[in-house]
Amino acid sequence: MRVVVIDYNGGNLASAAQAARRAAALRELDADIIISRNEHDILTADRLILPGQGAFADCAKGLDDGGLRPLLEKATHDGTPFLGICVGMQLMARYGLEHGRTEGLGWIDGHIAPMTGSSEQGLRLPHMGWNTLSFTPGAHPLTNGLEPGNHGYFVHSYALMEARAEETVATAEYGMAVPAIVAKGNRCGTQFHVEKSQDVGLTILGNFLTWQPG
Repeated sequence: MRVVVIDYNGGNLASAAQAARRAAALRELDADIIISRNEHDILTADRLILPGQGAFADCAKGLDDGGLRPLLEKATHDGTPFLGICVGMQLMARYGLEHGRTEGLGWIDGHIAPMTGSSEQGLRLPHMGWNTLSFTPGAHPLTNGLEPGNHGYFVHSYALMEARAEETVATAEYGMAVPAIVAKGNRCGTQFHVEKSQDVGLTILGNFLTWQPG
C-alpha cells in the first residue's frame, strides 16, 4: 500500500506521516508512507492524507500554488480514499471565512466560519485540548473500535457550519455541536488532530488505512 501525505508547504506533515506509519505497524500493514507533492505519487497513491495547521486561506493557497487542487480532485474522483486532518478537513467544505472568503474543495456541504457561538458563551478560543466525541457506534468504518466518550485533541477557532447530518460522523460539544468527523463517499476528515490523539487517533488512522469505501 502506498500512502501519500500531501506536501503543500503546510505544517504537521512529518508528525502525520509518522502517526500513519505507527498505525500501519499496529495493523501489521505493508504500507509505504511518504510525504510528496509529485503528480505521479498523488495519482497512483492508494491513500491520500492532507494534514492542516494554520489558517484556511493560507492552506488553500498552498494547494493552489503547488497545483495540487486538480490532482486531489482527479485522484479522489477516481476513488482514492482521502483523509483531511484539522484544516485539511476544513478544506473539504465549500468555502472558508478565515482571512477573507476562500473557496474550498467543495466536497462536503457547509462552510468554515468563526465559532462565535462558543465565544458568546464565554468559552475561550481557540478550542484547544481534549474533548469528547459523540457518535453512533457502527455508523461509519472510521469509528470502528471506538466508543462514544472517547477523546480527540482539538486546536481550532473556526469550524464547519451548516454541515449535513448525513455527512457528519461525530461531533464534539464546545458551545455548539462541532463537526468532529465528516465523510462523504471516499473522502473523510477529522477536525481534531488524529496524530496528537494517542490511541484514539491511531485507531482512526488504522481504520482509514484499511477502509474500503463502498
